[in-house]
This record gives sequence, C-alpha cells and structure tokens, in this order.
Amino acid sequence: MGYRIRRAQLWVFKEIGRKLASLEISPAQLSVLIVIDANPGVNQLAVAQVLSIERAGLGRLVDHLEKRGLVTRAASAINRRYYVLYLTSAGAALLGRIRPILADHEKDLARKIGSRAFGQLQRTLSIFLDE
Repeated sequence: MGYRIRRAQLWVFKEIGRKLASLEISPAQLSVLIVIDANPGVNQLAVAQVLSIERAGLGRLVDHLEKRGLVTRAASAINRRYYVLYLTSAGAALLGRIRPILADHEKDLARKIGSRAFGQLQRTLSIFLDE
C-alpha cells in the first residue's frame, strides 16, 4: 500500500512540477504560498508545523520566496522571537495565475483515475489533513 501511495505522490508532484516550471516555482514553495495566503501574518513556526517541514528547510524556502518578492517577513509584534509572513502583491498575483493550473491538474488526475475514484480519493485523503 505504501509503495502505491508513494508512486501516486511522485506522479502528482512530477506533473504539477512540470506545469509550474515556467513560473519558476516548486511544489514546496507553492505550499508555503498557499498557507500564507490562507493565514496572513502566520508565523514561520506554524507554517513549518502545518507543512511538516523542519524550520531550517522552511527558512530556506521563505528566503527564496522573499528574494523573489513574493512574501515579506517581519518580526512579530506579539513575540519578537518569531517572524510573521505575508504575501506581497506579486505573491498574490502569482498565486492567482497558479490556481487555474492547479484546477486543471486536478481535472487531469480525475480523468486518469475516473471522477468517482477521484472523489473517493479526496474524501479518503482528507482523513490525514489534521494529523
């Protein structure tokens, strides 16, 4: 079972990576943008926890996104030990361009496995979202 799940993950990441290549963004960077977009002012530690990424790895991702002008990082007003993250207007615009690509990607997956199986897969995988 684990092997099949891993192969499916590899296919999904390969396909989405290919579709995002022209925008010069990786699936990992995209995940960070999506979390920040859904939670403006989120601290880096919370993003790392949500995405199950080590803090050092997230720091490198945020550094890259910040250098590209897609996110801003500021010291938290509540706890100066934390940085909070916001999308820039360029980050929001890029995410706006990416959302239709993601929708098409999901349609491709639904075509590959069938719409009924796709719906069941979404419901089944949702079990793991809170872990």
